[in-house]
Amino acid sequence: MPFINTDIPDLKIFEPAVFGDSRGAFFESYNYKTFLDAGISAVFVQDNQSESTYGVVRGLHYQRGEYAQSKLVRVLEGVIYDVAVDLRKDSPTYKQSFCVELSAHNKKQLYVPKGFAHGFSVLSEKAVVMYKCDQFYNKESEGGIIYNDPSLNIDWKVPADKMIVSEKDVILPQLADAKYDFVYLKDLFKNI
Repeated sequence: MPFINTDIPDLKIFEPAVFGDSRGAFFESYNYKTFLDAGISAVFVQDNQSESTYGVVRGLHYQRGEYAQSKLVRVLEGVIYDVAVDLRKDSPTYKQSFCVELSAHNKKQLYVPKGFAHGFSVLSEKAVVMYKCDQFYNKESEGGIIYNDPSLNIDWKVPADKMIVSEKDVILPQLADAKYDFVYLKDLFKNI
């Protein structure tokens, strides 16, 4: 299986098989059946892409209610440090974070199910990030947690004086004050 289970239930790293030769490389970045066979039934309806320079920190973001999103995150150019925080009440890893380096070189992808806050920092001079979502964006359902929340203690791998954070992300609440309604569904991926 091309999936690696993390220490957080349902959060998975996808490592596609890469076929290389003298011409370059080929890999299947997404296949619905492969994901379904791994117990991931998300039907992606929207692709988003961002371009950022070194030191940019985006997040931590999520959508609430019926607009909650599962995401499949990958890097088309450069290197990022990807972060997901479990916000599912009753989860054994509630309020814990997971971090992984994703790059155009390693071709790893992070599957982030509904119920997580998500963000990333840019470790290369430039990074192009693409992620699939299984629900459409809805402004009224936006939520987030400030990137430097002391209770999460996330090391973004970028010195504080080099971080570039949007005005919108700087005013996000701390985890203790954030509004969300996610619940852990223990048997969501019972066949994995």
